Amino acid sequence: MPLPIEDYAAIGDGHTAALIGIDGSIDWLCLPQFDSPACFAGLLGSDENGHWLLGPSGKHTATRRYVGDTAVLETTYTTDTGQVRITDVMPTGDRRADVVRRVEGIKGTVSIRHSWVVRYDYGKVRPWVHREHVDGEPAIIATAGPDKLILTGPRLPSAVDGRHEETFDAVEGDRLDFTLTWIPSYRKMPGPIDIDARLEWTLGEQQTWADACRYSGPWRRQVVRSLVTLRGLTHVDTGGIVAAPTTSLPEDFGGERNWDYRYCWLRDAALTLESLLAAGRDDAAHHWRDWLLRAIAGDPDDMQVMYTVEGGRHLPERELEHLAGYADSRPVRIGNGAVTQRQTDVLGEVMCALSMARNNGVAETRDSWSLQRTLVNELAEDWRRPDNGLWEIRGEQRRFTHSRVMVWAAFDRAIEGVEEHGLHGPVDEWRAVRDQVREEIMTHGYDAERNTFTQHYDTREVDASLLVLPMVRFIKGDDPKMVGTIKAVEEDLMRGGLLMRYRTSSGVDGLEGGEHPFLACSFWLVSAYALAGRIDDANALMDRLMGLTNDVGLLSEEYDVHEKRMVGNFPQAFSHLALVGAAMNIERARESTLTP
Repeated sequence: MPLPIEDYAAIGDGHTAALIGIDGSIDWLCLPQFDSPACFAGLLGSDENGHWLLGPSGKHTATRRYVGDTAVLETTYTTDTGQVRITDVMPTGDRRADVVRRVEGIKGTVSIRHSWVVRYDYGKVRPWVHREHVDGEPAIIATAGPDKLILTGPRLPSAVDGRHEETFDAVEGDRLDFTLTWIPSYRKMPGPIDIDARLEWTLGEQQTWADACRYSGPWRRQVVRSLVTLRGLTHVDTGGIVAAPTTSLPEDFGGERNWDYRYCWLRDAALTLESLLAAGRDDAAHHWRDWLLRAIAGDPDDMQVMYTVEGGRHLPERELEHLAGYADSRPVRIGNGAVTQRQTDVLGEVMCALSMARNNGVAETRDSWSLQRTLVNELAEDWRRPDNGLWEIRGEQRRFTHSRVMVWAAFDRAIEGVEEHGLHGPVDEWRAVRDQVREEIMTHGYDAERNTFTQHYDTREVDASLLVLPMVRFIKGDDPKMVGTIKAVEEDLMRGGLLMRYRTSSGVDGLEGGEHPFLACSFWLVSAYALAGRIDDANALMDRLMGLTNDVGLLSEEYDVHEKRMVGNFPQAFSHLALVGAAMNIERARESTLTP
């Protein structure tokens, strides 16, 4: 059975990522990239849907860590008879798709179980498996359709009823390297990799990248781990940034709120870019902007809210009947039906991120500014239409206040581009629309009786997304209207000290069941506290949230405060980018109080 979500760690190579349990089992891996079909899908079913286990066969304790500020994972297992260390890495920089697992005997003797079960197409297709020698080394080769996996190592498991199993002893001084390589099934076998050289290069390159991150506050370790995680969710070739490497990890155990996050939401990607820019990683802006230009090229009216990592537009949602689902949570979905939704806020997040890049010295190209100008002009024509909002509501479209605020932000940043950077555009027309949007929000999206902004124009409900209003400069953080909004959000949405996105009981999202506190929203509350001058409250909530990361610093989408466990897709970009933003906002607020 799959482990609790918090018992997993992620490794990746800039093309995809694997989830490895603390027991040593890789239970989720899509090859060769994030949105490819999984070859190990045990996370959403059972071992029979694919996994690769290298771990102690008996009673043990385990501790694990990432090596420095890298994505190289070390797990140390201690038993009554000895101690062993397993290092897991997906080497980077050589355009291969490899997983390397090194088993080292530290002391005594440890019995190791090796189980290798390959099932292509999300745990459904059993491959043809045979043995042969590759460059003189024994190998097990699993082939089906377009996919081929090659397992090599000093000793390999034996075939047992569609699986490959073995138990062996790792004794002090042993070092056994196992390599899994994916290639298209029609290609010739690749040569072996120099494991020591690739490991050294990967460690050096990743640590150098992390060392350049510009943040020295009290939560540097967690901030850098979040930035490294966000980098790991960025496709190294295309620049596309996925929301998470997983699909269908439930928002409600046993419920239907199970979605595929292995795609590039413009919103999530833009917010990720802002986090990387805030930490001094200006190089990320060029890469993502180029992806953006390719993905949304053409008629601006055709802009989608999400794309594949390569910029593809087709993400049809379907259900996988053969998988039981994590914790019996069905359906298991691939693709995402929200791709056809109207989410008016998206352009606002994109414009804010590109504005931040300009302010950091990233120069616009003719094409990049032309695209932004065209999209903003298009928005001027149809911004009044209701939409599905940033939470991808599957109920009735509404005039969501957050969406309208992000429309305001889109025009505000376009105007800033003209006024402060000398770019060309119809600035007078944009100012007029910006003023119209603000007037509408203040008239229809604000409840004067309760002194709070509202979720949408036809309700008195609140929404955690309202906390971002000061972050996008729509209103000052200590404005009485914002102070009242924070109070209303605390009163209505707080559960066990953490924030819900909204009250699902209102029926606004058109779905059955409920969900758990959404971690990004709680980090937004940290930022809102800081911008309102409530530094002590911001620090206290930040400390609470930092205590919710797992042992290697990763966060899922939501958190079950009653069972004290993670919920939702993992690791989640939204949670980590909001963590970075909260830490940065506390630092800015602290510095402002020290400035005379």
